[in-house]
Amino acid sequence: MVKYWNIKEELLSEIKKHGGWVNCHAHIDRAYTITRQNFYQSQALRSEKWTLNDELRRRSTVDQIYDRMAQAVERMLEQGVTVLGSFIDVDYLTKDKAIKAAIKIREKYKDQITIKYLMQSSNGLFNQEKEARQWFELAADFVDIIGGLVKADVDREPEHFDILLSTAKAKGKMLHVHVDELNLPEERETELLAHKTIEHGMQGKVVAIHGISLNARPKTEREAIYTLMKKAGMMVISCPVSWLNERRSEELSPIHNPITPVDELLPHQIPVGIGTDNIADIWMPWNDGDMWMDLRVLLEAARIYDIDQLVQIATTNGRKILGVN
Repeated sequence: MVKYWNIKEELLSEIKKHGGWVNCHAHIDRAYTITRQNFYQSQALRSEKWTLNDELRRRSTVDQIYDRMAQAVERMLEQGVTVLGSFIDVDYLTKDKAIKAAIKIREKYKDQITIKYLMQSSNGLFNQEKEARQWFELAADFVDIIGGLVKADVDREPEHFDILLSTAKAKGKMLHVHVDELNLPEERETELLAHKTIEHGMQGKVVAIHGISLNARPKTEREAIYTLMKKAGMMVISCPVSWLNERRSEELSPIHNPITPVDELLPHQIPVGIGTDNIADIWMPWNDGDMWMDLRVLLEAARIYDIDQLVQIATTNGRKILGVN
């Protein structure tokens, strides 16, 4: 029998040679929270799910959060993930429970995987304003990378970015922000983030997460945004599987898929990494945190077949994005 070229085997071998998988973006404190009882919530709009889990976050114990995080880390280890970046919820609902669990997780797995923590304020920086900011500041001291969810503060995006960037700069930390998640042409968050990055002098330290609405803009606008992102030294994280289920709409825009336009970012020398995003929760009930599936979806959706580029996306780019030497 003729032995054919096993391209997947070669790609996986190269990923291992380059230090193993890097999962740039996850939410492991919420992983494995899908149940028969809350499964119906998976049909809600993505923008609604940010608040649907309020009760879960309020009642979860440190031990429960720890168990979820441990299961997610074990899932990463069995695939050969060597670096993981994960958001954790720290706000007036969750308080410091996720921080306590995260400390225990880092100690348990310190010899097996590098974990970089980021914080998530799911209800924004201005709701319950005094308390929200207090928890944000506490989290900013603990995490390795400042994190943001601009959609939690609709109509106050510039202020949200100013707080994130000024905090990251003052603490000497990188910044990762969820942007342009609704696949709509009117979204301008990536562009605003690039301008704000330059304004705050944070070039080379800011990462945009998702950015799928870039696809919905005309090509001339997209190219102008990529040039601006390059000037800002921005990097990008794509979570392909997480966006395959994006709903159709009647908005008029260029024909596109709901995946970060990695094929257009790479020619501009904008580093791109991948992440699994939500694992087995109401956002992505079927997602089992499979790194190969995310890379496979990305390479097909963006038609990136070059092995060297794929290896960089899965490994070296990810370490740069997470600030790992």
